[in-house]
Amino acid sequence: MRGRGRAPRIGLKGPYTAMRAVVVSRHGGPEVLETREAPAPEPGRGQVLIRVAYAGVNFAELMGRSRGGAYARELPYIPGYEVSGAIEALGEGVDGLRVGQPVAALSIFGGYAELAVAQAALTFPLDGRPRTISLEQAAAFPTNGITAYDLLTRAGRLTAGERVLVHAASGGVGSAVGQIARALGAGQILGVASTAEKAAAAKAFGYDAVFPTATYEQGVMEATGGKGVDIALDPSGEPTRSRNRALLAVFGRLVVFGNASGAPEEPVIPSSLMGSNTSVVGYSITALTRTAPVRVAESAKHVLDLMADGKLTFTIDTLPLEDAAEAHRRIEARTHVGKLLLAVRPE
Repeated sequence: MRGRGRAPRIGLKGPYTAMRAVVVSRHGGPEVLETREAPAPEPGRGQVLIRVAYAGVNFAELMGRSRGGAYARELPYIPGYEVSGAIEALGEGVDGLRVGQPVAALSIFGGYAELAVAQAALTFPLDGRPRTISLEQAAAFPTNGITAYDLLTRAGRLTAGERVLVHAASGGVGSAVGQIARALGAGQILGVASTAEKAAAAKAFGYDAVFPTATYEQGVMEATGGKGVDIALDPSGEPTRSRNRALLAVFGRLVVFGNASGAPEEPVIPSSLMGSNTSVVGYSITALTRTAPVRVAESAKHVLDLMADGKLTFTIDTLPLEDAAEAHRRIEARTHVGKLLLAVRPE
């Protein structure tokens, strides 16, 4: 029997009462991440329970761990925006998905665990495709792949032949942007990287040229013949943001999707956009999951199609779940290339 409004525990190996998880019990450095036993979640109406194989590691999770605010829940909580694995149980009212089905999902919170709950609308089937997408690759796509696709298409409104600039070109989003922009017919794909090693790595992701952070403006203007770029994708914040605005071509779009620097923002005066014939657009995948999950699912399908066609592949480093703190340290140190995953129950 199940209680009213509660999903049955239909499990491949369940039922579960406890699980291994990484928990944030207080705000601070990576050392506050604790691997311990936690209560197993249950899917509510419209949700699925996923037996996690891999969990993605994202910058927003570091922000939540260290700063709290909009990036975290009430303490203690389990971080983790994205997972891949198999459906373990279905909540009430879920159609079109089945127990045992391989999936990736935007969990938003709770991904650093053996079991995670996700909205059915934000759970993306991996089967039924001519080419298999591995669970490892699948775990890398929900946040970075969808973000990259939306930055270029929905926010940036890329058309064939246009010039694109992105920062952190060798990172999770940057590596996806280069490949997706190439697949969508961008005319020129330019990147910015903090080291020569990262610049070299980024070239493999479809970039025509990658410039050092300190002097990238000169390189961009030379590469574009003084015209500037049609789309600049900016996760950095000030002072980089103002530098990017100066590089926009006529009718260029600056797409803001982060504020990694944490520096105070320079105000954008609407009338100044008139004189330059440019625009500033914002994007947040987290906000979009709340306001328009159907749009997220639509973009996910396009990204998975690109992956199945071999046009998008993620470079991945994998650490055990228990090494979540080390994963956070690597991202903070900016030493990684591509995507970092936590192996929970690997393939």
